[in-house]
Amino acid sequence: MRIISGKYKGRRIIAPKKLPVRPTTDLAKESLFNVLNNHFNFSGLKILDLFAGTGNISYEFASRGSEPITSVDADFGCINFIKKTATEFDFDITTIKSDVFKFLERCNTSYDIVFADPPYHLSQEQFESIVTLILKNEILDHEGMLIVEHSKETKLEHLENFSFAKHYGGTTFSFFEFEFDEEEDIEDDSEEDFDDSEED
Repeated sequence: MRIISGKYKGRRIIAPKKLPVRPTTDLAKESLFNVLNNHFNFSGLKILDLFAGTGNISYEFASRGSEPITSVDADFGCINFIKKTATEFDFDITTIKSDVFKFLERCNTSYDIVFADPPYHLSQEQFESIVTLILKNEILDHEGMLIVEHSKETKLEHLENFSFAKHYGGTTFSFFEFEFDEEEDIEDDSEEDFDDSEED
């Protein structure tokens, strides 16, 4: 995998072949961050990377100055690799070894951007549950964005707070945002604890 922008632009990271992952392709990743560039200044953004796998997306945010970043995955090998890479690059990444659904049920922290890349073979209901848990449990900041990567066979546009989707080959990114009443916005202007988690 290659970091496509930021402080470590062009650096290649080689993950062990035995990891049970399907990394987001460089082309899809570059397209995703081109979209995010139009919505955010990455510096200082609080990021949650679910089903983090090799940490591909976490490294991209870190290279662009986002921090802190929390990477969640159930696989011990993935978590160890992310820890090792974060140490090597001095990235502010906290790793949590946990089933993502259990993590979402118990998480009491909100994030500016939540990225979820579940295995494509999960059911339609499981994909919908991921979105529902994140929004219901206020894991996404009210001015933030949730991005779910999935295959074109999975449909999420009917869910509440769906904003738009981008398609790249067989990969789809579905984006979710909270809607705001402009008048209300004007008026508004006048650490996790997981028993089954391993944190870095």
